[in-house]
Amino acid sequence: MNESSCSICLLRGKIYDAMDNRPLATSSYKEALKLDVYCFEAFDLLTSHHMLTAQEEKDFLDSLPLSQQCTEEEVELLHFLFENKLKKYNKPSEMVVPEIVNGLQDNLDVVVSLAERHYYNCDFKMCYSLTSMVMVKDPFHANCLPVHIGTLVELSKANELFYLSHKLVDLYPSNPVSWFAVGCYYLMVGHKNEHARRYLSKATTLERTYGPAWIAYGHSFAVESEHDQAMAAYFTAAQLMKGCHLPMLYIGLEYGLTNNPKLAERFFSQALSIAPEDPFVIHEVAVVAFQNGDYKTAEKLFLDAMDKIKAIGNEVTVDKWEPLLNNLGHVCRKLKKYEQALEYHRQALVLIPQNASTYSAIGYVHSLMGDFESAIDYFHTVRIYNHHNLFVYVYQRLGCLHCSPALMKMLNTSADGNESRAQPIEERFLLECDMHESDMMLETSMSDTST
Repeated sequence: MNESSCSICLLRGKIYDAMDNRPLATSSYKEALKLDVYCFEAFDLLTSHHMLTAQEEKDFLDSLPLSQQCTEEEVELLHFLFENKLKKYNKPSEMVVPEIVNGLQDNLDVVVSLAERHYYNCDFKMCYSLTSMVMVKDPFHANCLPVHIGTLVELSKANELFYLSHKLVDLYPSNPVSWFAVGCYYLMVGHKNEHARRYLSKATTLERTYGPAWIAYGHSFAVESEHDQAMAAYFTAAQLMKGCHLPMLYIGLEYGLTNNPKLAERFFSQALSIAPEDPFVIHEVAVVAFQNGDYKTAEKLFLDAMDKIKAIGNEVTVDKWEPLLNNLGHVCRKLKKYEQALEYHRQALVLIPQNASTYSAIGYVHSLMGDFESAIDYFHTVRIYNHHNLFVYVYQRLGCLHCSPALMKMLNTSADGNESRAQPIEERFLLECDMHESDMMLETSMSDTST
């Protein structure tokens, strides 16, 4: 009887899903699972379509009547299999496999689950090694393909993605992931955004509920600063993926880029409520606090994001976190913690050594500390890497400071010989720096809008 009722609930959920009625579809899938905990399809639809938040997924799994419908050994196995489908924002770790199924360590689904943890925590090289191993054994593993495609984009492996996408289109032309792969390829190579939109649109036509394609579709507009179209795509993704924080995060970013900090803050708060441990979201909330002039709160949030990252991988070594280090430097500068600001900017240089903005920031901090010669050296480096940097003018202003103390005294003396009436050249320089400090903009860790 339960099996029949479960099948009816599952079918009803699919009908509601096709009608874009996500709340009723979610309710039907949850009801199907409570009637029959072996209905893995219902659980897979709940998780793969992001119908629940991470906490809701965990609470729902704990509420399932496993002990009433399964033997003790089956409870352990089912709980393990279901747990591997949950959102994976926490630190990657070795899979704890129940003793009764020790052979599952090398199971491809289990390996993909571990790869997803590494992907969500920005360890793309480890993720790539795991997904590549899966792809060798099963070249068209359904759960592995989206993660593998995303990893290829992050690691800029254009040739490999080109080969994979064409192979998928030839073999599975009616599968949305095939056209998603093609769209991601054109989005990655640059200046092919129109092509990317064409193929991503095809993916959403084949399966309107395919959230990753909607997010990538939004990225294709975002890279061209087409904010309205980008937000329209992200809003669609948000409706389809209510349990995923990424659409809310990207909507907030677009509002921030259009100088609407209030709405940006609202969407960042929604993203934070869905994924309170995600350092990307915490970082963006900190950026809003900085823009509002609340520097102490911004510093606290930036440090909180740093702690989350260190908890994930012990050290901040992924270049994706470089903006966080620079932004910590900016907020320390505002709080007049100049030595700390320099240390954060130098750490950022280790991750991305040729970033002109970082050299500008270091030069500016040196100038605020009165070390004008060091400031000149850093601003000169900025000219090497970026002739159009808005802060390069400081280098030109500082050029006259390479002079003798006697000449400095002459420069600081007014035309009629009255020193007290003249403003020292250092003070004039710092005043101009303060007037142009808006050029030292905060960076966003999601500015690359990767999928």
